[in-house]
Amino acid sequence: MLKKLLLTILAIFVIFEEWLWDMLTAAGQWLASVLNLSRFDEQLASASPLQALLVFLIPLALVTPLNIIALFLITHGGLVEGILLEIAAKLIGTLLVARIFKLVRPALLTFNWFAKLYNKIIGLLQWAHELIHDSTIYKLNVVVKKAVKNRTRIFLQYFLG
Repeated sequence: MLKKLLLTILAIFVIFEEWLWDMLTAAGQWLASVLNLSRFDEQLASASPLQALLVFLIPLALVTPLNIIALFLITHGGLVEGILLEIAAKLIGTLLVARIFKLVRPALLTFNWFAKLYNKIIGLLQWAHELIHDSTIYKLNVVVKKAVKNRTRIFLQYFLG
């Protein structure tokens, strides 16, 4: 019983992470195209490893003050405001990290320590997927995700031509 509960919690966490990463990566790509950032993207993609690392740390530098303000709000009676600010900071930070990481990953992986960390994280995610792959909630997620992608594609084709 406890194992099933823990696997369900793990499945929910993995599903949430997948959906959030996918949605924010797509949002970042859309935003980059709307803002015509193709030249900026090219520069990021060809950045040196040190430049890539510095750019990759920018979301952390941007979001950390928001996290501190959110914590201040929560501890000083602004529970709803603090939670909403923390959610916004998490979404903005993840969007930026996902977008930047997609562009600078090859440069970052030239750092031995980063490659080891990246491989550990990928290994943990693969392990988690293997654990939950046969669970009912994960199978339902796959069906829902496919349906949402299909509906989104149809919606975009209809409205964007």
